[in-house]
Amino acid sequence: MRRKTKRWARFACLFLLGSTTCAQSEQSLSDAAAERLRIPLTRIHSPEFGSQIIDLRSGIGPDEAATIALYSNPALRSIRDRRGLAVAQLIQAGIVPNPVISYARDYVTGGNTVGATTAYTFSAGWEFSALIPFLPKQTAARKNLRSVDLDVAWQEWQVAVNARVAVYRILALDAQVQRAREANRGLQKSTGAMREALNKHEKTVLDLSAVESASQDSFATMLGLEQEFERQRLGLNKALGVGPGMKVGLRAGLTLPTHVDVADEHDLLANVESRRLDLLGLRQGYESQDATVRAAILAQFPKMSAAFVQASDTTDVHTTGFNISVDVPIFDRNQGVIATERATRQRLKDEYNQRVFEARSDLAVAVADIRSLDRQVAAAQEALPVFERLVSSAETAREQGNADVLSYYTARGTLLQKRIQLIKLQQQLLEAHTALEIASGRYLPSNASLKGR
Repeated sequence: MRRKTKRWARFACLFLLGSTTCAQSEQSLSDAAAERLRIPLTRIHSPEFGSQIIDLRSGIGPDEAATIALYSNPALRSIRDRRGLAVAQLIQAGIVPNPVISYARDYVTGGNTVGATTAYTFSAGWEFSALIPFLPKQTAARKNLRSVDLDVAWQEWQVAVNARVAVYRILALDAQVQRAREANRGLQKSTGAMREALNKHEKTVLDLSAVESASQDSFATMLGLEQEFERQRLGLNKALGVGPGMKVGLRAGLTLPTHVDVADEHDLLANVESRRLDLLGLRQGYESQDATVRAAILAQFPKMSAAFVQASDTTDVHTTGFNISVDVPIFDRNQGVIATERATRQRLKDEYNQRVFEARSDLAVAVADIRSLDRQVAAAQEALPVFERLVSSAETAREQGNADVLSYYTARGTLLQKRIQLIKLQQQLLEAHTALEIASGRYLPSNASLKGR
């Protein structure tokens, strides 16, 4: 556990937004910036990458997006502030009560004052019963700090994964937009040629209506995809922590995978409690609460304080002694606090068991989704040549007058939808793979084309 919580990321990330070249500007982040990260390096990208030099002008990939998001996403700032509160609580847990010193003087103001002097009382005391729950409170604070560290790391992991998913979606939508634009350009040319043919009385109004209808459908599809692309682009900027006006391009050569290999399901399920950062954090939180319960039980011990007392009365008689005070626990035996802390401990235990159950269930669902999507992608790839031949046959038949124009353009529209559907399936395959990473708590390389430079 201790080794896992100390294995934080120590890698460099350089943002080149100006005119300097990468070779001229290579430098590491400061240690202060690196120490902010609580997420292990291996949960972002492959261990062989010791540093990342990122040039936004040449585009980014999924791993670069994850790294940028970890350093610049503003949502992580408030999340990391929680650690400062946990550190303060640890400091407070190590503080013992202050000693109490009192001094009083009694002046003679009237009556039989012959031989009378001013009296005084001095006492110095300390409540030593605070030492009884001292160690359990410190243990609870230390484990709470570890729990917060792990929870922050889990949040960082989520931000990094979301940035990678945003890249996947933009990559898929860009491919869909390109397909839709290509189809729309072809239909626009066909519409222009059909109008000329109609003016020459070589085609009928029905032929023109068919191609215009297909062109309008294709144009509407293209506009919808462009809108979704712009929305996902802004989502990527938000995940990266950059302004909406910045155009963040993707690195050239990125392609969507057609197949994802899944590790052995039993291997992924084994020791998932030791890999998932949120489960590790919950376990530390439970142990912290268990120590808090012990501290509350020990706090039942009556409050006791001892004091040294030195006094003098008005007859100038001096006394030296001590004072011990003990609370009598008749009504308040800290039973309310103990019941509250025990209920909280039970809630944390039940939440931990629930999260473990959900993690195993999510892992099984992700594996099933990947295997199903693998088959769907393969089926869609096999079907594409069939639809391409259908369009080619329909075009030949239309040119020979053996088929109507509407059938041809319907076949073209169906082909476009099948191509877009294949891209969507590839996107879903990547997202299912990401869900498997989250559920298993392990970085799982998906496709070399998504990482290669």
